[in-house]
Amino acid sequence: MKKYLLLIVFGIILSFYSFSQEKAYFTSGGEMIFSFASINDGEEPGNLMRWTPWFNIQGMINYDLAKKIGLFSGLAIRNVGYIYDNYTLIQDGEEITVKKKFRTYNLGIPFGIKFGNLDKTFVYAGYELEFPFHYKEKTFQDEKKDKFSVWFSDRVEAFQHGLFVGFQLPYGMNIKFKYYFSSFHNMDYTESDGNKPYADLNTNIFYFSFNYNMFKGTKFDPGSE
Repeated sequence: MKKYLLLIVFGIILSFYSFSQEKAYFTSGGEMIFSFASINDGEEPGNLMRWTPWFNIQGMINYDLAKKIGLFSGLAIRNVGYIYDNYTLIQDGEEITVKKKFRTYNLGIPFGIKFGNLDKTFVYAGYELEFPFHYKEKTFQDEKKDKFSVWFSDRVEAFQHGLFVGFQLPYGMNIKFKYYFSSFHNMDYTESDGNKPYADLNTNIFYFSFNYNMFKGTKFDPGSE
């Protein structure tokens, strides 16, 4: 997986470089995420909002086809996850309920299109492919917390993907909504004792986010052709 991931990233960087030799330009910024999850495990709902101001960064190559329409792609590192307040597990032969926090750091590759006044306000939408590379899980029970983290874990799906739509505001801020089609967990993951902790945990994450400087400082200049 690591080999394929490096090849994809290298290919994207090369294509960006050749693309930027014409009319493309680079922007970068951060993202503050408010995430939720659609959880289908047969239990009562127990999803809580997860606020993630750190660590989310993104760099975009923009290509404006005209004053009112443009394309963009790039690379992003994103902190994605959810909080489940009604997670059921077996402990000492008894069924108990605990709170869980799950998250991954993902490398994202978005592909999008934007419409409107590209100097001020416009709408944008697209598709993003993400590769989780660091997983963390926390368990909260009786005022105690247990946690562990793993690089390139099999506990989550190796590839995540989803659609996003957003609205660019003046002065560099924009609002985005994103929905992941892929399930967060690998439901076939099996621990050494044969237990499948996520067998019935079919979860799709969606979030709202505030993005800053994602497209700021870019101006379509028809005289630069």
